[in-house]
Amino acid sequence: MTQLTVSQAVLSRRSVRAFTSQTVPLEVLHRVMDKARWTPSGCNYQPWEATILTGAPLAELQQKMLVSPIQNPPEYSWSDPDVIPECKARLAQVGASMYQAMGIGRSDADARSDFVHNNVMSFNAPAVLLCYFDRRMGSPQWSDVGMWLQTIMLLLREEGLDTCPQEFLSMHAKLIKEFIDVSDETHIFFCGIAIGYRDEDAAVNGFERQREPVEANVRFVGF
Repeated sequence: MTQLTVSQAVLSRRSVRAFTSQTVPLEVLHRVMDKARWTPSGCNYQPWEATILTGAPLAELQQKMLVSPIQNPPEYSWSDPDVIPECKARLAQVGASMYQAMGIGRSDADARSDFVHNNVMSFNAPAVLLCYFDRRMGSPQWSDVGMWLQTIMLLLREEGLDTCPQEFLSMHAKLIKEFIDVSDETHIFFCGIAIGYRDEDAAVNGFERQREPVEANVRFVGF
């Protein structure tokens, strides 16, 4: 396999929502995680923590989530930007493109419910990273964790793997923490990352994505 450049890893990474059954070797995951620990963090706090599940333990957790109601109150709010028109429009656009690719109409409640089920199952990915950290960490450390997760996803692309970050799993945060023996009192659960090999034939993995042009979000001054 030809090794990807950083640019190729960035541009070929996408949130994959259909995986093959091919297993992910432990040595590959360990190699990626060993490299990712060099991600920068403010004051070198290295706030990130994770558990990676596969096989029977992953299946057991997923079955528990399937038969459990979502957590109330939520672990944290991830949808506040919906009140910003530009953000709401971006969400609507990607949702419409995704459902259109799968041939699911607005009124097809059963198909949309099945997609939520697939989300709980991490789209049948053979491995799932569960990310959490100490509740004493503040907003700067959340940012550091985000850089760590992005580093992991790009390193996985280098290895020929694909991912889907899943804030959705925070809807079962307490259940997940109990299952992996992490204290709810001391730790907040952030997200999961589905890890595996993309199903190249799945339409949901091929719809056209959109991003704002550089000029919409970045200013260059003094050049």
